[in-house]
Amino acid sequence: MSIEDQVKASFKKEFGGSGSTYASPGRINLIGEHVDYNGGFVLPGAIDKRLVAEVKPNGTDRVRLYSADYAETVTFGLSEADLPQPTWARYVFGVAREIIKRGGSVRGFDAAFAGNVPLGSGLSSSAALESVFAFALNELFECGLAKKDLAIVGQLTEHNYVGVKCGIMDQFASVFGKKNQLILLNCSTLEYEYIPCTLPGYRLVLVNSQVKHTLVDDPYNRRQESCERVVQAIAKRHPQVALLADANPDMLREVKGVVSAEDYRRATFVIGEVERVGNTCAALRRGDLTEVGHNMYATHEGLSRLYEVSCKELDFLNACALQHGAAGSRIMGGGFGGCTINLVADAAYDGFVGNTLCDYEAAFGISAGVYEVKIEDGAKRI
Repeated sequence: MSIEDQVKASFKKEFGGSGSTYASPGRINLIGEHVDYNGGFVLPGAIDKRLVAEVKPNGTDRVRLYSADYAETVTFGLSEADLPQPTWARYVFGVAREIIKRGGSVRGFDAAFAGNVPLGSGLSSSAALESVFAFALNELFECGLAKKDLAIVGQLTEHNYVGVKCGIMDQFASVFGKKNQLILLNCSTLEYEYIPCTLPGYRLVLVNSQVKHTLVDDPYNRRQESCERVVQAIAKRHPQVALLADANPDMLREVKGVVSAEDYRRATFVIGEVERVGNTCAALRRGDLTEVGHNMYATHEGLSRLYEVSCKELDFLNACALQHGAAGSRIMGGGFGGCTINLVADAAYDGFVGNTLCDYEAAFGISAGVYEVKIEDGAKRI
């Protein structure tokens, strides 16, 4: 049964009748990790893993929400005091509240949803959930918000109702995704351009460590705080620096004795990653996928050793990629678990997958998941 059919059947069973159906994808980020909240450029794309929701206004002031993935129904109101308990429901509640704050007249609705974006894998299932409901509620209740506003609604849902101080990248990619195109996004200005991503002779392959991460709590937010402290130190000498992406290596070296060693390592990674994004875009434009792969390996090294968001399982998968012929490989997403993203030549694919799965299970007793992904369109009505 397709996801669409599953959602339609769930909606009919829970609420009767039918509603309007929407879809929004997860995303990959080829390079530019942990740069979004630091104001730099990132290079994400929407993928062919998505979340589907069927939604129908119900004429009341209450929301009835069914998650087919959790087999759970939650009912809540739309005032600030009505925050539901399950975290998954808070994403939908937060989207509704953020639209209301912008003058949208969201009222009660029934909704069922399901998806094939693996949870906790770094593919941003949360952004897919936020984006599908932002798109649906904006259309159904004629709120008139622009697509950039829908991405911001999703981001602020994470900040205000879930407790993750994320950047804008995930939600932007889920809303603005375009088939066979990556998005070079300036996270400070939200200016963007599409970069062709056809990868002739290569595939993008995700290997899921099956180690689940959670970004709600200290690890993710602490890294953002490290970056903010470095910005404050640099800005005393260079007032034009408002975000870490505004700084350069010389500016960072000036404050090496002022900030902590940990904060310095975090900032070193981010400033280097900003440079790698530019190098990767140039390599894609000239079709140099070898350079793209080298940059991916360099990003993983920085995420593991400097930003310290890896784990032994992800480092092992990265080493397997190098050993078994992947042109590039790195952690993808916030870290602490989830997937590696790998650039693999067609001729190397079978050996890469077979050997990596075998080695990983032998080392950890875990069967990794493998997903080949394609770059697809963003949120839409279907």
